[in-house]
Amino acid sequence: MALTAGTKLGPYEILAPLGAGGMGEVYRAKDTRLDRIVAIKVLPSLFSADPDRLRRFEQEARSVAALNHPNILAVHDIGTHDGAPYMVCELLEGETLRERLQGGVLSPRKSIEFAIQVAHGLAAAHDKGIVHRDLKPENIFLTKDGRVKILDFGLAKIASSASEANSGQTLTSAHVVLTEAGQVLGTAGYMSPEQVRGIAVDHRSDIFAFGAIFFEMLSGKRAFSRDTSAETMTAILKEDPPELTELNRGISPALDRITRHCLEKNPDQRFQSARDLAFDLDALSLYSGSSAGAIAKPTAFQRVRRFYLPLTALLVILAAGLGYTLGHKAKPSSEVTYHQLTFRKGTVLSARFAPDNRTVIYSAAWGGSDPELFSTRQDSIESRPVGLSQVDLFGISSTGELSVSLKPKGLQGFFGTIGTLGRTPLTGGTAPREILENVEWSDWSPDGSNLLVVRTVGTESHIEYPVGKVVYKAAQPAWFSQPRISRDGNRIAFCLHPGRGDDRGSVTIVDSDGGNAKSFGDFASLYGLAWSPKNDEVWFTADPTTTTIARRLMAVTLSGTFRLLAAAPGDLTLHDVSPDGTAIIAIDDRERKIFFTASKDAPETELTWLDRAVLVAMSNDGKQVLFHEGGKGGGSLGTLFLRKTDGSAAVRLGEGYAVALSPDQKWALAFTPSAPVRSWLIPTGAGETTELKPPGLENVQPLGFAPDSRRIVVVGNEAGHQVRDYLFDPASGKLQPLAPEGSRGTVTPDGRFLVVRGNKPIPDLIPVDTALPAREAKGFQPQDRVIQATSDGTAVLVADPNGMTAAIYRIRLDNGDRQLVRTLEMRDPTGGFGITRVVTTPDGKYFAYNTLRQLSELYLLQGLN
Repeated sequence: MALTAGTKLGPYEILAPLGAGGMGEVYRAKDTRLDRIVAIKVLPSLFSADPDRLRRFEQEARSVAALNHPNILAVHDIGTHDGAPYMVCELLEGETLRERLQGGVLSPRKSIEFAIQVAHGLAAAHDKGIVHRDLKPENIFLTKDGRVKILDFGLAKIASSASEANSGQTLTSAHVVLTEAGQVLGTAGYMSPEQVRGIAVDHRSDIFAFGAIFFEMLSGKRAFSRDTSAETMTAILKEDPPELTELNRGISPALDRITRHCLEKNPDQRFQSARDLAFDLDALSLYSGSSAGAIAKPTAFQRVRRFYLPLTALLVILAAGLGYTLGHKAKPSSEVTYHQLTFRKGTVLSARFAPDNRTVIYSAAWGGSDPELFSTRQDSIESRPVGLSQVDLFGISSTGELSVSLKPKGLQGFFGTIGTLGRTPLTGGTAPREILENVEWSDWSPDGSNLLVVRTVGTESHIEYPVGKVVYKAAQPAWFSQPRISRDGNRIAFCLHPGRGDDRGSVTIVDSDGGNAKSFGDFASLYGLAWSPKNDEVWFTADPTTTTIARRLMAVTLSGTFRLLAAAPGDLTLHDVSPDGTAIIAIDDRERKIFFTASKDAPETELTWLDRAVLVAMSNDGKQVLFHEGGKGGGSLGTLFLRKTDGSAAVRLGEGYAVALSPDQKWALAFTPSAPVRSWLIPTGAGETTELKPPGLENVQPLGFAPDSRRIVVVGNEAGHQVRDYLFDPASGKLQPLAPEGSRGTVTPDGRFLVVRGNKPIPDLIPVDTALPAREAKGFQPQDRVIQATSDGTAVLVADPNGMTAAIYRIRLDNGDRQLVRTLEMRDPTGGFGITRVVTTPDGKYFAYNTLRQLSELYLLQGLN
C-alpha cells in the first residue's frame, strides 16, 4: 500500500516516494526528532504474518546497524506501520553502480577506487559474521562525493522459501539466499558456484560476487552472461570468464590476476578474506592512477607520475612480498624482499644501523612498557636488550656512540618528544652522560665528532648544528622532525610540518651552514627520512595523494625531482638507509579512539567511528561530540562528524578539520588543511556552509566561538605584522584585536576565555566578550591544558596528561585553588601514546577523551635502487 505525503510512521513524516520494487516501497522522509532527512523502506506486510521471519528481520537489522561502517548503508531505526515492517536508513544522493555502468566501462583507476571501498565494507560485515549473499551492481551505491555504500546488507536472510522467488527471472534481494542449504537462490550472473548448487555458503560467496562485479567494471561486460538464467548458472559452474586483457588492453595482468582469484570455482582457492583482497587492491592503486595526488608543484607531481607505469612490475613484487609478511601465501620476490625483524606487540619508536651496517639498534615500547633499546640482526629472529630503558634512540655515530633521549615525555610521534640528550657507548657498561635538556631530535655528523639538535627556544623551533649554532629556525607552531645530516656533512634534510601533531609537511634541505634552504612537496602525511646511499637523494615516507592517506617510500633529488621507490598496504615509516641501499622501515597501524563516560562509576562507551577520530568538542548537555576523521576514512582534507553520546550513528557535516562547536550547538568551525588554508562555518542542521574571510588578514585559522555563537575568534596577521588573535563578526566584517602581536591562544568551549600562554609557564586568561583586562591564571601548572570554563565563569577545568592517564582539576580563578575532579585512564597501554585530548561539560559531569595507539613491525627492505 503506497503512503502519501504527510503520513506519520512514528517520529518519521513521509515526504515523497523514491521508488518501489519486490521488497516494497522506499520513501523520502523527515526525522522530526533530529530534524534530518532519511530514507524509509516499507517492506511487504506478508513479513509480519510470519513471526519467525519478522524476528529474523529485526535481528538482522540490528546487526547491520551495529556495523557503523562508512561503506555500508547506515540503518538508523526499524518499526512497523499497519502491520508492515519498515527500516529507516540514511538518505543517499547519487546513483547505483548499475546506473553508472550503463554509461560505459569504467577506467581501471575508478574501478579500483570503487572496489577498495566495497572490499572494506565487506570486510567490516564479515568480521561481524554478516554475509550479504546478493552482492550486485544494483546493491552498490555511488554517492555524489565519491563514497561507495553497500545496500541491503543482511536482507538476504528475510525470504523463507524458494517458492517466493520469481521463477526464470533475475531474482531480487527479497528472494535471495536463506541460511538453509538446498535452495538455489541469488541473482543470476553474480551467484557463486555454491549458491548455484544450493549448498551452504559463507563469506567467500560474497568474494565471488565481488569478482563478477569487478570484472564488469573493468571490461564493461558481465563475467557469466548467457541468454537464460539456467545457461548463466551453468557457465558459473563450468566455464571461466574471458581474459580481461583481451577485452580491455588498458587492464594490467595484475588486475586480471586479482579478479580471477576472486572467481575461483572452489571457495578454498579464492581470497579467504575481504581484508586480504583490499590489501592487494590498495597495493595496485598507485600505478593504476587511483591514488594520483597533489604534490605542491605540478612539475614535481608529473615527475612522480611518470614512474608509475615503469614500476608496475616492482609494485606487484612488493605486494606479494608484503602480503607474505602479513599472512598471505604469496612468495616474496628474489629482487626486492621484506625481512621481518620484530614480532612483539607494541610500538617501534626509532631504528638505526650500527657501524657494521648489519646490526640494527632500535627503541621500542613492547606491551605497554617504557621505551627500551634492543639489538637484532637479519640472521636472527630474536632481539636482545641493550641495557638501556626509559630511553628513545636518536642516532648512532660512525665511531659506535649512541645519542639518546633520556626519560622522554611520552612516545615519539607526530606530537614530538622532549627529553634530555644523552651520549653512551654502543658497547654499554656506563650510564649515559647528560648533554642538553629539552631536546626533541638529534643526529650525528659523519665523523661522529658533532651533534645536531632540534629544540624549542621561546616561541621558535631551532635546528642547531653543532649545538648552539642555529642553522634553521621557524616560528611556532611550525615543527621539525627526523633531521638527518648528509653522508658528506654538507647538508641537512628534515621534515617541516605546519604544527606539532600535524603530519602534513614538506621535505626541506638546507646547507649545513644554514644557507640555500629549499622545501619540496606538500604531502598529506610525511614521516620518516634518510639520505640515499649515493647522497644524491633524500629518501622519505609520505603520502602524495589526497584520498588514501597511506605513506609510500619515495625519493627526491636536490633539485626537486621525485620518484617512487616502494609502496605496500599500510603506512610505511623510513628509519634508516645503509650504504648498500638496505632500508629499515616500519609498517605502522595507528588508531585514535573516542571514549565517553558520565561519572566515576559509570561504564565507558566507545564512540569511535572510523580509524582516526580526532575529538574536538562536546555539547554543554553532554549529548553530542564533535570530531573529525583524519585517517584513511576521512581523507587528507578530513571529514567532520557529529555523534550522539548514546552511540547512535554519526552524522557527516562536511570536509575539513574540526575546531569548535558553538555554545548553542548550531554551528561547527572547521578549516581545510591544504594550502591555501580556508576556514568554514558549517551548520550542524539545516543551513549552508559559509567560508570565513576576515578582511585584511592573512594566514587565517579559526580558534573558537564567542559566547553568543555568532562571532568567531580567529588568528591571523595583517600584512607586515606578526600573528595575533582577533574577534571577528562574519555579519559585519568587524575585527577586534584580543591579544598582543606574536600571540596565539586557545578558546574555552563556552567562548568565555582566550587562553594565551606564549613562552610563559602560566597562561593569561583574556575575557572574549567583555572589556575586562587579562589576568594571570593562578594555580596553573606548565603542563595543564584548559578544557572548559564553568557555567558561572569562576573556575576552569584543566587536563594534566601523564602518559596513559590524564588528571582533571577544577581551578578557581580568584585564588588558584586546585581540586582534583577525576582521573581518566587508557585501559590497554600496549602501543599507547596515551590520552591526547579531553573534553567535558561545564559542570564536569560528562567527559570524553581521545586515545592514540600505534602498533609497529620492523622490516629490512632490500633490493631498492
